[in-house]
Amino acid sequence: MPWLAPRLPLPVPVPVVVSETPVVVRHALVPGEEQHALNAVQGRQLGEFLRALHAAPVAEAVALGVGPRRLPVERFRAEVRVPGAEELLAALDGLPADTLVHGDLGPEHVLGRDGVLTGVIDFGDLHVGDAALDLAWALHSTPPEFAAALAETYGVTRDLRERALVWHRLGPWHEVLHGNDIGDPEMVEVGLAGVQDRLENGVTLR
Repeated sequence: MPWLAPRLPLPVPVPVVVSETPVVVRHALVPGEEQHALNAVQGRQLGEFLRALHAAPVAEAVALGVGPRRLPVERFRAEVRVPGAEELLAALDGLPADTLVHGDLGPEHVLGRDGVLTGVIDFGDLHVGDAALDLAWALHSTPPEFAAALAETYGVTRDLRERALVWHRLGPWHEVLHGNDIGDPEMVEVGLAGVQDRLENGVTLR
């Protein structure tokens, strides 16, 4: 994060060593709170943030230990049995993995205050992947004015938008697997409902 933070137009958590014996590390506080009413100004801010993040040199990130992330496709196939599942899994084949991505961008990780964004948090899923992954929530689960401003600022193409929709529809599948892992049938049920809801309109990928 010390390498990445100066490249980004919004604050992000940066670890600071406060003691070396023993080693104690803390993260600088990122101001703001989760936003429940996103606007066009914030859409432009997040578009600028993602454009900067996705422009970070991948070779340098890899040299620092950041790598790709493998999707649990076989578990998806075995544990998420709903109509249309195979079509979505097939759409994952051939998606690019050539960009440094946040990997878990959603409303709980985008902070703001007084109508503007103040930071982005939780980079635990940072990896080299498809830029469209970071656009999934931002384009397909946010108010139209926010999504439109983000798309214009970032420069979203039709291909990026369609790939982002694939990632958006895959989101609840992880909830199903996590529910199975921790033995929470209610989480599994909610996840399966989300899977079916997002598959209703089919999947398009050029």
